[in-house]
Amino acid sequence: MILQRTLARAHRVAGIGLRTGLPTSVVLSPAPADSGRRFVVGGVVVPAQIEHVVDATLATTLGVGTVRVALVEHLLAATVGAGIDNIDVIVEGEELPILDGAALGWIGALAQAGVRTLPVPARTWTVERPVRVEHGGSWAELHPCRALEVDVRVDFAHPSIGEQRWSGIVDGSFASELGWARTFGFRRDAERLLALGIARGASLENTVVYDESGPMNQGGSRAADEVARHKALDAVGDLALVPGRPLVRLVAHRGGHALHHALLRAARRR
Repeated sequence: MILQRTLARAHRVAGIGLRTGLPTSVVLSPAPADSGRRFVVGGVVVPAQIEHVVDATLATTLGVGTVRVALVEHLLAATVGAGIDNIDVIVEGEELPILDGAALGWIGALAQAGVRTLPVPARTWTVERPVRVEHGGSWAELHPCRALEVDVRVDFAHPSIGEQRWSGIVDGSFASELGWARTFGFRRDAERLLALGIARGASLENTVVYDESGPMNQGGSRAADEVARHKALDAVGDLALVPGRPLVRLVAHRGGHALHHALLRAARRR
């Protein structure tokens, strides 16, 4: 029998927000059995559940009433990879720190907080039959599975990206397979995103930025398929928006947060 897990102790993580560029911090805290993954903003509890998604513009944003918390997907993906079922994330600000743009900082923070096993069986979720959603040339599917499998394909009209694919089982190898893959963007979009106020904290320290010739970051990309791996990381984080451990196979072509959310809503309606 697999038992639920939470943190052994609280641990604080600080950084800057990707959207605002302002300092922000969180305290990762133990939580009781069956409480799930929750964010606490100004004393308001915001469950990490698909019903509380309020925005999908370049990140997953959750909300309750007027309270918002953005960029939750990297931490949520790390909790899935670490097998953390219950966690309270106390947020100071309106978004989580971007850290290095991947999930490695969160993986390290969870490791420092430690793990405590709870005497309650772990909950899981799956689908009884395939679920599919489409939007334009993008589509995503969920299939029943005995593990969490992700198969992600991307296709960008850029010579350094083009068509990429990552497919694999998400288990104890999460950190080595996906955890290091950073968020990415294009220099040509920088002015528009800054005008929208959603990338004021972006830099070459936390984002792989592509100009016409390739990555502008020192050292370039961490792998030829880093873009596909980051998309897979994001998908794992979005799958955490259904309570319990996901036992599904996600297949996505040119996907993103909005498509993942639509897929989860369609699955919940079944």
